[in-house]
Amino acid sequence: MRKAVIIVLVVVAVAGVIGWRVHAALVRQQGPGRGRGARAVPVEAQLIGRRTVRDVAEFTGTLLPRSQFIVAPKVSGRLEKLQANIGDAIRNGDLIAVLDSAEYVQQEAQARAELEVARASLAESRSALDVAARELKRVQELREQKVASESELDEADARHRAAEARYEVVQAQIKREEAARQAAQARLDYTRIHVSWEDGNDPRAVAERFVDEGAMLRANDPIISVVDISSVLAVIHVIERDYPDIRIGQTVTVTTDAYEGREFTGRIVRRAPVFKEESRQARVEVDMPNPQGLLAPGMYVRARIEFAKRENATVVPASAILTRDGRRGVFLVDSQNRKAKFVPLEIGIVEGDWAEVLQPPLDGMVVTLGHHLLSEGVSVVVTQTASAPTAESAPSSGPATQGLGGQEGRP
Repeated sequence: MRKAVIIVLVVVAVAGVIGWRVHAALVRQQGPGRGRGARAVPVEAQLIGRRTVRDVAEFTGTLLPRSQFIVAPKVSGRLEKLQANIGDAIRNGDLIAVLDSAEYVQQEAQARAELEVARASLAESRSALDVAARELKRVQELREQKVASESELDEADARHRAAEARYEVVQAQIKREEAARQAAQARLDYTRIHVSWEDGNDPRAVAERFVDEGAMLRANDPIISVVDISSVLAVIHVIERDYPDIRIGQTVTVTTDAYEGREFTGRIVRRAPVFKEESRQARVEVDMPNPQGLLAPGMYVRARIEFAKRENATVVPASAILTRDGRRGVFLVDSQNRKAKFVPLEIGIVEGDWAEVLQPPLDGMVVTLGHHLLSEGVSVVVTQTASAPTAESAPSSGPATQGLGGQEGRP
């Protein structure tokens, strides 16, 4: 008995649903002049108004430091002291590490001693050159007096030339030894490792430490990483549709989960001239001043860019727009005859729940709920009317969003 009752209830419910769908279909099929006495379709409507609309897109990206470099030794050795650690502020020219220098001290001392030997040889060769020069002069005078022979003059001249050559060789040796001593001194100086950069003297921060005191280092082994976060770069990626609207100098509003409710402002400084083939996106860099050091490289950020803004624009609710016969438009409510009239529209900026109407000029009310049951000339009864938006109205929902993988619904 109970099963029979359940079956009857199911049949009644199905019949009710089918009847409602048939009624809805008949209402849609009725046009002007049809179905005299047909029931009016209940709808909700919104007064057409004016407000400021903005074409805003939101992108996601990552923060990078303004600049970053690795501090590494130019010579090998054991790390004796490390005077910088993660988070430390350092200035241009600061000493941050010291290597064991005993070997390099000995090399510099040896090079200095060899230079002194070369300088002593220079004095000796200079003296020998002076003696050879006086002897050559004496033989030349005797030859003029017919006292010295031609062979004696040749011998004196040869000795003078040899002394000159020896002097020049020693001079070259001194230059070589001076260069060797300077190289040894440079290697010794390299055991004291300083940080340096060219663009300004503002302090920077240690981002990473790679070794500890006592470690044996080879030349170019990393010790610490230094970053400049006085300003940071917000790196985002845009698709082809947004690329023409990206301009150098454009203002960008950036938010991050680390500071909920707080906005940071930056400007676009670079736009890649190419798209990555694998993602079909182009890199865009936004310079973000960071005087308080709140923004940290590696943070995930959202960047909003305003491409266009129009004030006092005619707007309709986005929910009122539908497509009929391949045309986008709205149903206007004829307040005198209480009839629905479909009007094709040229849509401009869509911001949140509102869509800008470029053409034609509109006035009155548009149907926002129940319009899918309407056709041209169908009688309607407005059950609820919402007020028109004002120019100061704020958007009821956020802008469209673009992630690293693509666009998410920007009109």
